Amino acid sequence: MIRHVTESALIVPVPAAEQLVARGGGNLIGSAMGIPAHITLVYPFAAPEAIDAGAVSRLRALFRRAERVAYSLVETRRFGDQVLYLAPSPDEPFRLLTKIIMAEFPDYPPYGGAFSEVIPHLTIADGAPARGDRHGRGGRHARLPLRCSAAELGLWPAGRGGVVGGR
Repeated sequence: MIRHVTESALIVPVPAAEQLVARGGGNLIGSAMGIPAHITLVYPFAAPEAIDAGAVSRLRALFRRAERVAYSLVETRRFGDQVLYLAPSPDEPFRLLTKIIMAEFPDYPPYGGAFSEVIPHLTIADGAPARGDRHGRGGRHARLPLRCSAAELGLWPAGRGGVVGGR
C-alpha cells in the first residue's frame, strides 16, 4: 500500500536505540515508514510539499546555534497504558530546542498544541498494553542506560530534507 504523507516531523535520530525500538512491539507507524529511532522535537510540522529550501535553511541555522548535547536514556516510562517510551536525561536541551523551533515556526506547535507540556521522549512501543512492572513507569531495561549524543536534526519524510543539521 502506498501512503500519501501529509505531515512531516522534526526529530533527533537516536541510532543507539534502534534495536530497542525494533523489539518494542506495538504498532509503530514511524518505523514502518522508515523513520529511525528518535526523539521528536516537533510533530506535526509542515506538509511536505510546503517545505522549501528556505525552510530547510532556517532549520539548519537554528540547529547550528544549538550546542551538541550528551544525554542518556536511563529508564522506560509510559503515557497511559498504551505508549512505552525512553526518557532522555537531561531532557532540558530537547525542551529548549523545541521552544527555539516553535519561536521560528509558530504555526507548528508540537502535537498540534494538544498538550500544555511537551515531554521529550523516544517511543519504543505504541499500542502495546502494559505488561508487568518491567515496563511500567520507571522500569529498568537490561540494555539501559544508553549513552547518546544529539548530533543531528532530522526532517521527515527524508525526501524533504532528511538530516538538516549535524555536528
